[in-house]
Amino acid sequence: MTVCDRSLSRDWITNAIRLIDADAQRSADTHLIRYPLPVAWGVQLYLKDESTHITGSLKHRLARSLFLYGLCNGWIDESTTIVEASSGSTAVSEAYFAQLLGLAFIAVMPASTSPQKVALIESQGGRCHFVTEPDQMYSEAARLARELNGHYMDQFTHAERATDWRGNNNIAESIYQQMMKEEHPVPAWVVVGAGTGGTSATIGRYIRYRRHATRLAVVDPENSAFYPGFANSDPQATGGASRIEGIGRPRVEPSFIPTSVDRMIQVPDAASVATARRVSEVIGRRVGGSTGTNMWGAFGLVAQYVRAGVRASIVTLLCDGGDRYADTYFSDDWVDAQGLDLRGPQATLDEFARSGVWPE
Repeated sequence: MTVCDRSLSRDWITNAIRLIDADAQRSADTHLIRYPLPVAWGVQLYLKDESTHITGSLKHRLARSLFLYGLCNGWIDESTTIVEASSGSTAVSEAYFAQLLGLAFIAVMPASTSPQKVALIESQGGRCHFVTEPDQMYSEAARLARELNGHYMDQFTHAERATDWRGNNNIAESIYQQMMKEEHPVPAWVVVGAGTGGTSATIGRYIRYRRHATRLAVVDPENSAFYPGFANSDPQATGGASRIEGIGRPRVEPSFIPTSVDRMIQVPDAASVATARRVSEVIGRRVGGSTGTNMWGAFGLVAQYVRAGVRASIVTLLCDGGDRYADTYFSDDWVDAQGLDLRGPQATLDEFARSGVWPE
């Protein structure tokens, strides 16, 4: 009789899953912040504050799910080098979990990535590997993983399947639990951006699974492929690089499930930046550019309900803090260098705050 036994690493995997579960147990859930709107409008707007995760962003949830998915599939053991194609928050969060498990982590990113982002990844024990062009990240990450006998996390493929969309403390379940005692506990809309597509897939599936009347709106920055892909039912749609970090992609990623989305809203980059600055002023702390994109879309939906005289609640995400963007979204020099004119969006935000009116 011939036997091939691959069970020797099971003890390590069992302990690795325990370490991740223990890390989650030490963490409280993120806050749901009520954004101040005039009471007379009859509409409440909430921000799910994902910046309070230990690695500072919504991507902490994704990284945890990707590690558990890889461990339970047997793709990761005690000698595995973790490789990811990311220059942003996903890499920071994955580096954190790799360090927790004592694993090496390599983030593949464009050579143009800011020194601040490189420093954040390295502060979590990660190493950065640079490519000349952004579209080389995927193939180079896969090559490195093969060469090192490692595991390519591939967030853009696995994001929608790594999270249990039926519950298990995913972000959708958390939102509805925190909304239970509000005046309108079932939101009329949840508004999110798409980076991998995993968050929108999780929330959209959960809404249907729980039979909620909520609709899902996905906001997308200019140049991203997701909006034209959705509008034209074209999974092969292409776009360009996004200035709004964490959302927007040059291709429609495999984890984006357009049939789970009720509406898409394309948001100009100038509007995202202007709104990030305005929201930061209102709540008293800086938020990132993707939160600006979310809130621009949410404000437009609020205005529809104000105009119709319908009372409702709307929920969106505070994806990450704005301090890491001091040299970009909060820098007038950077805004000018990008050729962005914030005056038009600022006027729209002024009028909305005064009257609840939003441009058609």
